[in-house]
Amino acid sequence: MSQRIHQVDVLIAGTGAAGFATALTARRAGLSVLMVEKEPQFGGTTAYSAGVIWIPMNHHAEAEGLADSRDAALAYMAHQAGNYHDRARAEAFVDTAAEMVRTFEDEGWARFALAPTWADYHPHDPGGVDGGRSLVPGQYDGRRLGDWFSKLRAPLQTMMGLGGMMVGRTDIPHVFAMARAPRSALHVAGMALRYYRDRAAGHPRGTRLMNGNALIAQMAERALDMGVELWLESPLVAIERDGRVTGATVERSGSAQRIEVARAVVLASGGFPRAAERTGAAYRHLAANKNHVTLPPPGNTGDGARLAEEMGGRLSLDVVHPAAWTPVSQVPQPDGSLAPYPHFIDRGKPGYIAVDKRGKRFVSEAASYHTFVPAMMAACEDDAEIAAWVICDRRALRRYGLGALGPAPVRVAPFLRSGYVKTGQTLDELAAACGIDAAGLKDTVARFNPAAAKGEDPEFGRGGDAYQVFNGDPAHRPNPSLGPLQHAPFYAVKVEPGELGTFAGIATDASARVLDGDGAPIPGLYAVGNDALSVMGGAYPGAGITIGPAMTFGYIAGRHLAGGEPQPD
Repeated sequence: MSQRIHQVDVLIAGTGAAGFATALTARRAGLSVLMVEKEPQFGGTTAYSAGVIWIPMNHHAEAEGLADSRDAALAYMAHQAGNYHDRARAEAFVDTAAEMVRTFEDEGWARFALAPTWADYHPHDPGGVDGGRSLVPGQYDGRRLGDWFSKLRAPLQTMMGLGGMMVGRTDIPHVFAMARAPRSALHVAGMALRYYRDRAAGHPRGTRLMNGNALIAQMAERALDMGVELWLESPLVAIERDGRVTGATVERSGSAQRIEVARAVVLASGGFPRAAERTGAAYRHLAANKNHVTLPPPGNTGDGARLAEEMGGRLSLDVVHPAAWTPVSQVPQPDGSLAPYPHFIDRGKPGYIAVDKRGKRFVSEAASYHTFVPAMMAACEDDAEIAAWVICDRRALRRYGLGALGPAPVRVAPFLRSGYVKTGQTLDELAAACGIDAAGLKDTVARFNPAAAKGEDPEFGRGGDAYQVFNGDPAHRPNPSLGPLQHAPFYAVKVEPGELGTFAGIATDASARVLDGDGAPIPGLYAVGNDALSVMGGAYPGAGITIGPAMTFGYIAGRHLAGGEPQPD
């Protein structure tokens, strides 16, 4: 039998950016808040991420004189989502996002900086901009969390250096140049020194936090200081409804504990990327028994969708794409396991191409990861496996790295021995090592190289917009994202389709309330973050279009709860 042990105004299931945004906003209004997390660590998918937020008309961009408007942002979202555009929710997001960021910074809940050249992913489309909408979280000292630091979910192992050192966006140019520029060498040495001091002090990893880890840590520190309760290893297993949501059952310390809820239950459990029966139905390539690599945390098994459905809500698959795609390579580990590495950076640098098993290119390699994967799927439509090879020459490898293999002076030999990286003194040898058609690969490189040397890509227009230029090397001319492959030996890494999180999700209204089958809100039940249907309609128009709306709708939900839905007598 459940034991009545707790009474709260708001119960939140999940501890990613959406959950913390809801908690902070509701707590600021004086509501009591309990956050429950099924896993031993908090932070959700956000803790794995770059932590970028997409915020139209934000005050950081305004201060730099970067033009934007409500009409432009809405036009861009509508164009990307097409028939899946929800005007009411899009307007709620655009009208609130900038206010959310200013509030978070004014309250000291988080800090952000402008990435002025981080363009929208399709800047030439109606309403797109060449920069100003993507903000990055500030650096955070993990030691400020005290005992909670060891409970913060670490980034993907393959995304950290030296076994536990975080590398942020502003660090990457220094990492690329550390073998050539003394200033960059000093910067990287300082990062490493801080990391080794942290490990010597007994920390399980580096405490210099960047990216999504820094964003979650900042919000968690403030939430805990404000009196938000946080329970780990405490899954939400059931919700009670008597006209409206009145309570819930949480499993904690081996027993079922009943929570009386005065205002609402908020579902923020990270979507369903780890729910095989749901992804098998929603992902077309999985339905066809093709290969896939899942990146989000193991606990993201669709708990929110299940609980919403039990309360009369519905999971909507009305999206352009059911998930946020990214190409992933699998890195062999000492224990024989494989660890995923998402390819965000290498593809768009000069000296790289990506080909299918026929040796043919299929997309601009500098396009977004979400664009790259559907193109790879289409190229491999008739193949037993969806796979491609990211290929570079020696010069590019030592300057930029390849997948989990970093640039010089990182040693190449261990990655060759493990089989993660393939190599060949000639393109014929490389093709044989990878199982690529040698004639096709040689023909592709022969056609690619002369044009690339001139900064041109007649086949796919690589480097033809501000986003693709951003993905390149600003010091490389004439085209920052294009360069020939001509310095032997050659190297390659195999990539497969993967996802960063789900876009399909629980149907909600502009206040983040869960909708029933008739489109009416279920009193006392909200869904935010990846649990909710993407406000982008399953499109991926810019960096931060997941976390930006997640935090904004968390803020909207918190404000709505603070205003109070009509309560029973």
